[in-house]
Amino acid sequence: MRIYVPHTLKPGATIRLPDAAAHHVARVMRRREGDPLALFDGKGNEVSAHIAAISKRGDVQVTVEARQPALAESGLAVHLGLAVGKGDRMDFAIQKAVELGVAAVTPLYTHHGDVRLKSERAQKKRDHWQAVAVNACEQCRRATVPAIYPAIALDEWLAARDEALRLVLHPYDAGPLPDTDSPGSAALLVGPEGGLSDDEVARAHAHGFHSWILGPRILRMETAPIVALSLLQARYGDL
Repeated sequence: MRIYVPHTLKPGATIRLPDAAAHHVARVMRRREGDPLALFDGKGNEVSAHIAAISKRGDVQVTVEARQPALAESGLAVHLGLAVGKGDRMDFAIQKAVELGVAAVTPLYTHHGDVRLKSERAQKKRDHWQAVAVNACEQCRRATVPAIYPAIALDEWLAARDEALRLVLHPYDAGPLPDTDSPGSAALLVGPEGGLSDDEVARAHAHGFHSWILGPRILRMETAPIVALSLLQARYGDL
């Protein structure tokens, strides 16, 4: 059982698990004192540990034992720019992107996107999506948690891109992956259900993006990142 603990994991130290993790360990998984755990700090470090104590109120103390080899990150660092979607579509897309080795995700506001987040709701959504990323790391054995950045306008995200390979998924006037050696880093832009506007695609091209078509079928916004990341990792990464 792997648990994310955002603290320094020093062998020999005894630490208190965060409330959500403690609840999951003690109440959901019904672990007991002495049971083994694996802990990771989200920055690439992983340790073995055991449960030292569980209080009646559900607090869980764990003792760190020794450092363990952590799963290496992919040689291809992909920054996913994903148009904000409705309901659980964003959760699903972020979860699967993390499982497929994405390095970072930025939710984007686009012309055809119909979701706009403001102030407190925007922060709550970001915190929720970051928790989705953490849970995906616990499941897939990643020791490094990708950052989920605040939602921003598409043009702001485009202007900040300096990745070696820049791709925008687009079903029209697009081609296959460009012929390039292992790029090391990539930016992947995925639009909303209604697609990116022609003007948005043109602006992406102006920032060095190449239009990439995944095949003859139009994929949903939560499906397209899965297919695209799988192909990128198979060609340039660790799949």
